Amino acid sequence: MQVTETLNEGLKRAYTITVTAAELDAKVEEKLVEAQPEIEIKGFRKGKVPMPILRKQFGQRLLGDAMQEAIDGAMRDHFEATGDRPALQPEVKMQNGETWKEGMDVVVDMTYEALPEIPEVDAAAITLERLVVKADDAAIEEALADLAKSAQDFEDRRKGTKAKDGDQVVIDFKGSVDGEAFEGGAAEDYPLVLGSGSFIPGFEDQLVGAKAGDEVEVKVTFPAEYGAKHLAGKDAVFACTVKAVKGPKAAEIDDELAKKFGAESLEDLRKQIAQRLEEEYKGAARAVMKRKLLDQLDGMVSFELPPSLVEAEANQIAHQLWHEENPDHHGHDHDAISVTDEHKTLANRRVRLGLLLAELGRKNEIEVTDAEMTQAVLAQARNYPGQERAFFEFVQQNAEMQQQLRAPIFEDKVVDHIVEKASVTEKEVSKDDLKTAVEALDEA
Repeated sequence: MQVTETLNEGLKRAYTITVTAAELDAKVEEKLVEAQPEIEIKGFRKGKVPMPILRKQFGQRLLGDAMQEAIDGAMRDHFEATGDRPALQPEVKMQNGETWKEGMDVVVDMTYEALPEIPEVDAAAITLERLVVKADDAAIEEALADLAKSAQDFEDRRKGTKAKDGDQVVIDFKGSVDGEAFEGGAAEDYPLVLGSGSFIPGFEDQLVGAKAGDEVEVKVTFPAEYGAKHLAGKDAVFACTVKAVKGPKAAEIDDELAKKFGAESLEDLRKQIAQRLEEEYKGAARAVMKRKLLDQLDGMVSFELPPSLVEAEANQIAHQLWHEENPDHHGHDHDAISVTDEHKTLANRRVRLGLLLAELGRKNEIEVTDAEMTQAVLAQARNYPGQERAFFEFVQQNAEMQQQLRAPIFEDKVVDHIVEKASVTEKEVSKDDLKTAVEALDEA
């Protein structure tokens, strides 16, 4: 077996791998010898079938496996000997693949981009500031007021009061399409909060200004993507009777409210809110500090980047941003998306930092544990109520999905490792200061 270098330019590598016909034949022979004890053919005892017969019956079948194993082995030996690590899966093409016949040498061309040498980083030279925000009384009271609002009730408004957004109207309604009533289109004493968006677009708007006792004819068009296909895109009329107009009444901030949210008392609820707020502040402060860390790392290192990785990342960024600007377009049946210089600049940064963090993680033997992966899968599975088991099975069978879940965990563990060695000071700031720092992340 022979490996000959044909290109070594920057990070680009190309080699020709030659597996001789004799080596390939020996590999087939090895496989036949290995399988012989278990083979039984009519006329011969198990394990006693002569090799020429085995070769005639199974040789052709084993040839492809032997060829693949020989090439894979040559590639493995090459990477071990050179220390190269390919940025992406190497491209392997067989020369004269269409004209190759048994008895000929196998010659393949292998091309790839090698990962660059990553320079050392002195984590002790990194200086960071961790923002600290305490949950003050004003923030706690604001959160309590929000809880009270979410637990609000409704009380009858004065007779003759017109309904407005936020009010609850109690209605009877009957719907029809082309004069014919349809299943599920009627209800009595239905409490509808105007502005909630819980009914068909346009329905609630036509009840704004109605009073108790009014008869209102609501005309709407079912959305084209409506779940019931026989109604999708159809014009409908709902005959509505407004039986009551009720205004929102926030719940009292007391021990009863606390018990509704699983706390023993109002004081206990305040403590829980303070803990939750400070956890939220810590998460936001960590995001700010992480960005500062990545900015410093980006300025500390410089090395050649694999063009294929940068190109793939730039395309992904362009695609993601396009969909963010076109949220109603969920598919991929759109025109080609242009990659700008801005996309390429961001891609360079992401690839550089990604390679650096990966190398720091590798050198420091940082790994994502099974328990951490399980927690990540559980967290994602909550987005699919009733289908958690199916989601688990999907993740188990999908290596790409596993990597999507593993990557952010790995990155955060590497970041934590660097922060432990860096010089970190704490600075107490207000909630508004932290909010400003977080908003600056989105603008950068």
